[in-house]
Amino acid sequence: MDQIEPLFAIPLLRSPGLLNAAQIEAAVDYIRTARMETNLRSSALFHTDIADPKDDPLFQEISRVVAPKLKDFGMLLFGEERRWSVKEIWTNVLEKGGSQALHSHANSFASGILYLTPSHSACKTVFVRPPGGYDFSFRHHTRTAAMGPYNAGKYVLPEAEPGDLVLFPSYLYHEVPMNQGEQRITIAFNAIPDSIDCWGYRINFSG
Repeated sequence: MDQIEPLFAIPLLRSPGLLNAAQIEAAVDYIRTARMETNLRSSALFHTDIADPKDDPLFQEISRVVAPKLKDFGMLLFGEERRWSVKEIWTNVLEKGGSQALHSHANSFASGILYLTPSHSACKTVFVRPPGGYDFSFRHHTRTAAMGPYNAGKYVLPEAEPGDLVLFPSYLYHEVPMNQGEQRITIAFNAIPDSIDCWGYRINFSG
């Protein structure tokens, strides 16, 4: 009997309904009155300043809620329990016609998105296969080819409802296509463990 083994998989953790209705309402109210900056690549995408969660009550609460999920996700990444902390956090407001360019997050190990409003079906978060060195030089893409986890170049996140959390390795590239619906609000953050250790060579992270 043939067996297919999913070698070297990239983990993505989905936690539906992590935030309750009161937490979602409080976060949306806060964001809609916060000072915003326009994204450099899309004039219909706005962000709050990247903040230390310790400096803001809302972000402190968000950090507290996601902490157990970061602990679980860290086990998938490192195979050992570590103490995790959210090192920086910000919000995204995507108006109709806006989009988020393809990017990844530097200087962190885990990143997350909390969805606060419904997303139009055209602007679901898209994750992209890491470029360079992980694939054949030739690709086979046709209209009839069946796309699966072993040959697809992109993964479109299924519908994300308000309150849902998604965690992913910070190196994983992702983007949001043009929003064709109502205002889309999310909270994004980066997280780090207290330390990593490779056979006694230990690196500690402050914060």
